Amino acid sequence: MADIDIRRAHALGLTAARRAADRLAADLGKQFGLSGEWEGNELHFERPGVTGLLAISGKELRLSVTLGLLLKAMKPSIERAVMERLDAVLAAARKAPASKPKKAPARPKKGA
Repeated sequence: MADIDIRRAHALGLTAARRAADRLAADLGKQFGLSGEWEGNELHFERPGVTGLLAISGKELRLSVTLGLLLKAMKPSIERAVMERLDAVLAAARKAPASKPKKAPARPKKGA
């Protein structure tokens, strides 16, 4: 059973949620020394004393983390740091402009 289980609903869509999840994974990787690999829409990550899963869908992001015995004592501070980072990444993703198709350059008018 996971020691930390965080779910966040979102309205980003799958593509934007994946970008946000990539950002979160990079940030947490630096902060906690985690590495992992994507398998479809699930990022499986680990380091000594930590294993976890970051799963995304078009409507929800879920982060499940299992801590080793030595890290269980630090669970409250780890969980707080992870939730703060997750919420910041999702807030930034909501504010980011959606990708718009590029417009073709305007054609000069005839006779101009």
